[in-house]
Amino acid sequence: MKVVFPILWISLFGLATLAIWRARGGNGELPPDSAKYVFLAVWVVGSTVILWLCAGLKRVRVDGNDLVVSNYLREIRIPLSDIAGVGENRWINMHPVTIRLKAKSVFGDAVTFMPKTRMLTWRPHPIVAELKQLAGLT
Repeated sequence: MKVVFPILWISLFGLATLAIWRARGGNGELPPDSAKYVFLAVWVVGSTVILWLCAGLKRVRVDGNDLVVSNYLREIRIPLSDIAGVGENRWINMHPVTIRLKAKSVFGDAVTFMPKTRMLTWRPHPIVAELKQLAGLT
């Protein structure tokens, strides 16, 4: 979700947008300008949203009394006692979990990751309660 999906979506939808801008019908007519601009707008807005949601994702695991956080290039350890709060955005399909920190880390004052996917549920992901319990927030 952090690298492959954004690259695929942005490049493939970009190519489709380019194809619409360059397309000619059987009689040599161009597609309507409205179709071109709609595709361009969807590509720009979609790419922005995907980058905003996916590029900042981290890999998170618990190891003893620490969170091990990685952006796939760098890995840091954050004591569980440094967790100020844990929340989940259930309105976004991938249900990203955000861990707010008491002190700023190399990755900032919050870390967002995508938990293991569950099918068709609006209940809070169990990892949220588990992290709150490990941090002593409940």
